[in-house]
Amino acid sequence: QVQLVESGGGLVQAGGSLRLSCAASGRALSNYRMGWFRRPPGKAREFVADISRSGGSTDYADSVKGRFTISRDVAKNTVFLQMNNLKSEDTAVYSCAARVRDYYASNRIAYDYWGQGTQVTVSS
Repeated sequence: QVQLVESGGGLVQAGGSLRLSCAASGRALSNYRMGWFRRPPGKAREFVADISRSGGSTDYADSVKGRFTISRDVAKNTVFLQMNNLKSEDTAVYSCAARVRDYYASNRIAYDYWGQGTQVTVSS
């Protein structure tokens, strides 16, 4: 079983950048497809991005395409979410998740393990 811990959230002005990290322990992240989800205030959790086990395939929600980049570092056993040109609507709790099956899935129920989340607040 893998344990996931997110970090890197905070308060940033619109147009700014943040990089979120998701560090794993217990098992190598190379065993999992990894995803980032977010829950905006008062709204349901939504898919942000995912990356395949090999790192060779990524997917993004339309709302973040061109601004966010997901990546993984095998040596650090960590997945990252680089967020640029942040907007107020990006304000949310961001969580990483791991999935054993290595194909695209944007539904949260498809993921097997979750971190606790990190708060991102974008001020306009």
